[in-house]
Amino acid sequence: MRVVYVANEDVERVLVGVPSSHKHLRAALFLKGGYVVIFSEATLANLVRAYVTVKTHPKRRAVELRARTRGEAGPFKEGYADCQLLEEDTCDEVISGELSKLLALAKRWEFGSAPGV
Repeated sequence: MRVVYVANEDVERVLVGVPSSHKHLRAALFLKGGYVVIFSEATLANLVRAYVTVKTHPKRRAVELRARTRGEAGPFKEGYADCQLLEEDTCDEVISGELSKLLALAKRWEFGSAPGV
């Protein structure tokens, strides 16, 4: 597993909007070194939902979302993607511990190239 930590100073710019001839929003992160990471609207929405939950809930301090496919996780609403990021029933302490371990392994983004790529 490659673990990379990206901080604000590693991002050159961000574009958020609906691309021409598309229906859904996208976000593009332009990283130093020439890399661009594009997020779908669904991924952004799930990240925002998890962020808002952790920041505003009086007791929750961590959230785990896991990819589930149609059928595996039961029926999805019509028009939704066949793969969804759904909240897991994982205790906050387990998630926080895993995040701590990942941060210990993380390499800072190298401006000339992606670490380990």
